[in-house]
Amino acid sequence: MRTVAVVGTGLIGTSVALAARRRGLTTYLLDRSSLAVGAAVALNAGVAGPPPEPVDLAVIAVPPAQLAPVLKEQQDLGLAHWYTDVSSVKARTRTAAEEAGCDLGRFVGGHPMAGSERSGPFAAAADLFQGRNWVLTPSRESDRHAVDLVLQLVALCGARPILMEEDDHDRAVALVSHAPHLVASVLSAQLESMEPGTARLAGQGLRDTTRVAGGSPGLWTDILGTNAVAVADILAGFSKDLDQVLDALRDIGADDPQRRRSGEHTLGELLSRGVAGQDRVPRRGPGRPGDGNGRVSVPVANHPEAVEQLFADVWNTGMHIVDLNVDHVPDEPFGRLDLTVDPEAADDLAAQLTKRGWAVLR
Repeated sequence: MRTVAVVGTGLIGTSVALAARRRGLTTYLLDRSSLAVGAAVALNAGVAGPPPEPVDLAVIAVPPAQLAPVLKEQQDLGLAHWYTDVSSVKARTRTAAEEAGCDLGRFVGGHPMAGSERSGPFAAAADLFQGRNWVLTPSRESDRHAVDLVLQLVALCGARPILMEEDDHDRAVALVSHAPHLVASVLSAQLESMEPGTARLAGQGLRDTTRVAGGSPGLWTDILGTNAVAVADILAGFSKDLDQVLDALRDIGADDPQRRRSGEHTLGELLSRGVAGQDRVPRRGPGRPGDGNGRVSVPVANHPEAVEQLFADVWNTGMHIVDLNVDHVPDEPFGRLDLTVDPEAADDLAAQLTKRGWAVLR
């Protein structure tokens, strides 16, 4: 594989393009937004516009509801020999593609299990997929050569391929991704009228719980709508548990000692189930973006000039920041920036920033 086209230069599409460019592939960038393409080009993700001849592989990186018409359009234009996508919903998008008359023999469904609450090309990174799972859902019609090329793409992005049936994939992501996003959004919506004094009490637990709620509402309306039934099934169980919690809390607040004991027992069982479920979530592996071993924390004065100086000093070290967290309380004189780099580079970054006068925490 020597040439790739990416249709859709948002977070995922631009990250795929950056990874392909880093491995020496010629990459072409297409998007209905000229601004998005321009931003991706500015990041050195590829060349703007269609290729002079069909590329080896096209990556359709558009929201799920747009996949079928975009795939059909690009196949009719002869953009590539083979095609894949990055949509987080597979069954309904494949059915829509079939109904639209797409050539499914030249298409392999794909879904990289990576992302961010941020969106757009400037949130992209060449190592976004490093060490992450990348689900592939080839159909009976998928040509073996198409599967081989998509496996090459997964490899050059540093991800791990996982083969799944489409329906199994959609049920799985409803549980591990789509429903949690909706729950985080519902919780965050309760914070909309939060008083400033209350906001000052917010800690890392609330930030962790609501982080994904910062995603694009338009994109997530598309994703959740395309996988609506599977997400609804998950939330039905969540709603049942939540009803039990409400009853338990009301019992605990009652005057009747027997009701209090019953409520405490029910609440304790639910919390224990939560611990057991959380234990099933895989921990981050070493060397992955976001690994705590690669975190360098820097207290920063609460004004723009200090932040600009810190970023200038980080830039001068030549190190790549793979994640950033801001711990900031309004009206306080200092905040903290948590910079995440490759764990092997963290001590070096800390040392270089210390030499520049920063009080670095590791």
